[in-house]
Amino acid sequence: MPFRLLSILLIVSVGSEALLWSAPKKKKKDDEEITQTLAEPKDPPAATVADANRLSFFVSPLSAKGLLSQQLRDALRNLLAQARGSQIVKIRAFVAGSGDLRRVPAVVSETFTDKRQPIPAVSVVQVGALPLVGAQVILEATASDRKAINPGGIAWISGQSATASNAGAHLQGAVEAASLRAESVRQVTCFLDSLDSEATVRQQIASAFPRAAASYVQLRRDSAGDFVECQAAAALEQAPKVNLFVNGGTVLIAPRQVAFTGTQMGFGREENDINLALDRLGRALESVGASWKTVATTNTYALTRSVAQRIVPLRQRRIEPVPARPDTTLIFEALPSVDASFAMEAVAIVER
Repeated sequence: MPFRLLSILLIVSVGSEALLWSAPKKKKKDDEEITQTLAEPKDPPAATVADANRLSFFVSPLSAKGLLSQQLRDALRNLLAQARGSQIVKIRAFVAGSGDLRRVPAVVSETFTDKRQPIPAVSVVQVGALPLVGAQVILEATASDRKAINPGGIAWISGQSATASNAGAHLQGAVEAASLRAESVRQVTCFLDSLDSEATVRQQIASAFPRAAASYVQLRRDSAGDFVECQAAAALEQAPKVNLFVNGGTVLIAPRQVAFTGTQMGFGREENDINLALDRLGRALESVGASWKTVATTNTYALTRSVAQRIVPLRQRRIEPVPARPDTTLIFEALPSVDASFAMEAVAIVER
């Protein structure tokens, strides 16, 4: 064979072998990339804890943009912006319309998990309407500030029943009866029988309590007359002489740790049914070092008047022998479960 032809064959042979060696090996099935599944966000905690002298309060603006989930996410983003790094420990959601109330805790959990922040306790109740056509949710947030902003602790004023013409005056009277200043009121929630009177009530509250974050909701879709009930939270300048001091419908809490629960729902109308829900609320309190004996105030969301009346003595039996603690009990449109007859949330002093 001529030398030149032999050289060409050698070059081709070596080149072919190099291509074979450099070709990537086909991946085996065992080497295939494993698809990762993101863990589902946790449920909100049954209760959370914050210092009474660090509490601040925020209310989300109403929006008619999108459906419930979008409005929820927009409201949560707004609350986080208002909080400016303070840890939100409790969210109370008032939902109107036909949206699924069960979405609220899930969206709250997703949002705070994405932000890598602790998930707050959550309360959810359906109301008759909100003061904006198309609005489906308004959120109230309680946050723990980075520094002490309420040197003497915090006060809760239970719902003060009134009419649209004197709602502000009634709440102001309760504030003054507790030796509190109007400027110290940090949050106001007004429950109205009809939104026809919302503008009148809003004007009174804004004038009487200029520093308060305020929200207004219609209790039910049906209207039974001229009725308004407003509750409030206020900063204390001086600490009470005892950790928890009750003055009528107002409770004063010294600069101690405070527990906030989410709502515990009750199913059924009999005494045993109600006590089961109260037992669950007690366990939620105990999980963070509080108890029924240290409850400062409660909110009860009943769906019928007969159930509301049965709850009152059973609740008080849990707190005896100490004096009665303030409670706001009202009749609402619905709860996250169609089988629920009422729900209750509590604020209590942490003992441990």
